Amino acid sequence: MNGTPDTAAALVEEVRQGLSGTEAVEVVLCPPYMLIPGVVAQITGSALACGAQNIAVREEGAYTGEVSGRMIEAAGCRYVLVGHSERRTLYGETNEEVAEKFVRAQSSGLVPILCVGETLEQREQGQTQTVIQAQLQAVIDGSGVRAFGDAVIAYEPVWAIGTGKTATPQQAQEIHELVRAYLRKLDPEIAERIRILYGGSVTADNAQALFSQPDIDGGLIGGASLQAAQFLAICKAASFD
Repeated sequence: MNGTPDTAAALVEEVRQGLSGTEAVEVVLCPPYMLIPGVVAQITGSALACGAQNIAVREEGAYTGEVSGRMIEAAGCRYVLVGHSERRTLYGETNEEVAEKFVRAQSSGLVPILCVGETLEQREQGQTQTVIQAQLQAVIDGSGVRAFGDAVIAYEPVWAIGTGKTATPQQAQEIHELVRAYLRKLDPEIAERIRILYGGSVTADNAQALFSQPDIDGGLIGGASLQAAQFLAICKAASFD
């Protein structure tokens, strides 16, 4: 929940100008709902894509304050975050609700970016694998593993978001490998094709080390995306992966 039309326009313009067009990466910007139309207009004709930060479970109706997938798609978005850790922790979104949002995103023509991850308490209690597998399985139960053929997964260790703490490249790789292995048991093709992003205090300083890991396919960037120079440096790091 950052930015105004003016500050967003300045940030997007700096990012757009800073990308040479030769980077071998896909860059998606996910602004707050109110800023989506301006961002979409600004990036039209460029290689940048736009996504939303959340989606309503229901398609339409008397649900004051909600924004549907149909509205998001019509506004020019291609992607939508589903189950971001802040939605899960601050607003109590359950695995089942996140799975419903995943279905709604795809039925609206959007590519869901499914966020999974464990809290510090869960990690310290040795529950990381159980927690993440349950988050994945809820979606598989509702949509089937083949639905991941048109989706993205983002691993967010909740303990490393906005804290300045970052999972080491080895810690992050371990979980990314776990996610891919879990999917591989059900569908090897999907497991190899799926893009698994890392999100947890990624910066220009640690991006290259993270992205060099075999199962880390990119980043879900939070605070660093509010600074064009930092974000562009991360994009550059990803392009050398």
